[in-house]
Amino acid sequence: MLKQNLQQKLLQKLSPQQIQFIKLLQVPTVSLDTRIKEELEENPALEDMSLTNISEPEEQYPDRDPDEDNFNADEAGEMDEFNIDDYLQDDSINDYGSRYDQNGDDEDDRKEIPIAVQSSFFENLQLQLDLLPLSDKDFSIGKQIIGSLDDDGYLRRPIMSLTDDLAFSQNVMAEDEEVEDMLKVIQGFDPAGVGARSLQECLLIQLRRKDINDPIIKKAILVVEEYLEEFTRKHYDKLEKSLSMSSEELRAVVGEILKLNPKPGDSNEVSTKQMQVIPDFHIKNNDGVLVLTLNSKNAPELKVSRSYQEMFQHYDKAAQKDKKLKEAVQFVKQKLDSAKWFIDAIKQRQQTLLKTMNAIMQYQYDFFLTGDDKNLKPMILKDIADRIGMDISTVSRVANSKYVQTEHGTYLLKSFFSEAIQTESGEEVSNKEVKKILEEHIGKEDKRHPLADEKLTEILKEAGYNIARRTVAKYREQMNIPVARLRKEL
Repeated sequence: MLKQNLQQKLLQKLSPQQIQFIKLLQVPTVSLDTRIKEELEENPALEDMSLTNISEPEEQYPDRDPDEDNFNADEAGEMDEFNIDDYLQDDSINDYGSRYDQNGDDEDDRKEIPIAVQSSFFENLQLQLDLLPLSDKDFSIGKQIIGSLDDDGYLRRPIMSLTDDLAFSQNVMAEDEEVEDMLKVIQGFDPAGVGARSLQECLLIQLRRKDINDPIIKKAILVVEEYLEEFTRKHYDKLEKSLSMSSEELRAVVGEILKLNPKPGDSNEVSTKQMQVIPDFHIKNNDGVLVLTLNSKNAPELKVSRSYQEMFQHYDKAAQKDKKLKEAVQFVKQKLDSAKWFIDAIKQRQQTLLKTMNAIMQYQYDFFLTGDDKNLKPMILKDIADRIGMDISTVSRVANSKYVQTEHGTYLLKSFFSEAIQTESGEEVSNKEVKKILEEHIGKEDKRHPLADEKLTEILKEAGYNIARRTVAKYREQMNIPVARLRKEL
């Protein structure tokens, strides 16, 4: 039976302003400029101005944590009230100063880094195809093959699928054999190995371009053709017995194979794929006193458009307000509100970044002074959240994709957070310290007899770190270090 009844519910909702701040908080400096440009394009009431840096009071937003659960819904209602005085400001004042950064970054930091112009991997292949004397049909097949390669330079689609694509999308009726023949032509392009359908085929293409009369090259081809699995698993003893090779011959064969490029498509893309790291913070050591500054790109010089302010005043003072005028007033008000909210979100972002980073710097003071990983203290998100009086998720958003530049290098903020491990003496140390010791011992091990996880566990126990072998294996995997058998060298 259907019934109607009234219910009262208490709901927790984030205001649009809080959502905007949360999104801005997790944006790194390298992407902030793009985000601001998008807002400037969308909102004509927002302007980017060059203003004089004047400090603002330290705690303008002392308790506004977007992740706290006790959000007051009345604040959202107050946002709807409009006062033109809120948008009028003195052009000579910039509200983005801070006690952590009075001077901003050097002028050199504001200069854009030039990027070299070069042909992409696919453009390079297309240029080589254009130089061949081909029929229109073969050219269309070759173009389809190049467009079907992945970023590694491999063709991972079946020939039959390429034939169907040519028929349906380009009205080119081709046989599978014709596509196979054009694929062999593409496989002759540079870089060597392009157009392969498997790792084995990729390596063989590169080896067959070398001097195949060389006995070492011949044996390398044989290893890739018949014993690739044994080679990848580094079962060198099996290879010596199966191929009746000495250790010196096998070492030469392995050396030739290791020279090959398993991902030929990456060869021209390395420089463009590398992410440009722009530090969000700078820490300088002034005679034992650490000074924290925020990258000036995090404090853009924004203001509400004066022309829009004057436009609203003009509309507001109009004697008669018809429907069109009211719509115009509402539009201008909406844009002015949006501009003010965005500026407030940028300010709050700046102060939250500084507040969080300052807490991290104070917590890890010894590390920032020395740069020694052994001075890193165990630290979790809750430790910093408790210090600054904000939610753990807020600290996580700040730590994610943010970098700090120090005299000892540039670090990702997430790298300062680690779990605690108790030594035999009862002292708590960071697991970063244990990882550093593991890395040092693995780095200086005899590669012909690499250290197994059991041996590494014994070394750590002798040093006073009583941890299990599975924990050693976990740390090793986190550092992307393979097992002992795969670290073995001839």
